[in-house]
Amino acid sequence: MKKVADQDVPRAARTFRRWIIEQSRRSNVGHVASALSIADIMAVLWGAVMKAPGTGRPDRDRFILAKGHAALALYCALRWKKLLDEKTFETFCGDGSTLGQHPEHALPGVDLSTGSLGQGLSVGCGLAYGLRARRNPGRVFVLLSDAECNEGQVWEAAQFAGHHRLANLCAVIDLNGLQALGHTKDVLDLAPMADKWRAFGWEAVDVDGHDCGALEAALNADHGRSRMVVARTVQGKGVSFMENRLEWHYRNLTDDECALALREIGPA
Repeated sequence: MKKVADQDVPRAARTFRRWIIEQSRRSNVGHVASALSIADIMAVLWGAVMKAPGTGRPDRDRFILAKGHAALALYCALRWKKLLDEKTFETFCGDGSTLGQHPEHALPGVDLSTGSLGQGLSVGCGLAYGLRARRNPGRVFVLLSDAECNEGQVWEAAQFAGHHRLANLCAVIDLNGLQALGHTKDVLDLAPMADKWRAFGWEAVDVDGHDCGALEAALNADHGRSRMVVARTVQGKGVSFMENRLEWHYRNLTDDECALALREIGPA
């Protein structure tokens, strides 16, 4: 597996951000800031942590994007890994495209159709439990949003994983502090997040969600039980006028905003 020290992964994250901006503008589809906040997480997972992701290998690591509205970041990872060609990538949210606003498992590399928040971790638990029962070395990685943890089903899954000590399950929370209707701390305050997961028997760690080295170390750690990486991120990271701005949960880009965002992100 590639290591972040060779700069491939940080470069991938920057490229993801450019692709997210370009495709958001071309398709005139929102949720751009939600995709930007996980660009580094996706680059590390797909570039330095997961084994044979998106392939047909039985022992491959599985990935679930529980926060399905950020699907564009997943499509960027698939393109980067050459599991998705450029022509198909350019059909994002077009008529008849398999690349919708939320991912669907009809697309190679997508292990689960997601969109209804709260369900991804439960399916991840089932996959991890089944893989372990078959003595399959594959691991399961689930990426959730912080607002998604408002859903009770998330905590039912947390109990299940903690009880069964699913060491082949690793989850990441994109803790950017914003959700559709406001700041997460105002809608339903779940702080301190990591402590809650530890109470359910998980190994939990707080990291800078934009530090590729810290992310890689946390995601590759093995403590013999389920792991939760609480990744503290900035919604809209990399584009100054989007960062920590609630309206960019839904807003679409104009041509001028697109050009400015690309200048700020820099070359791929």
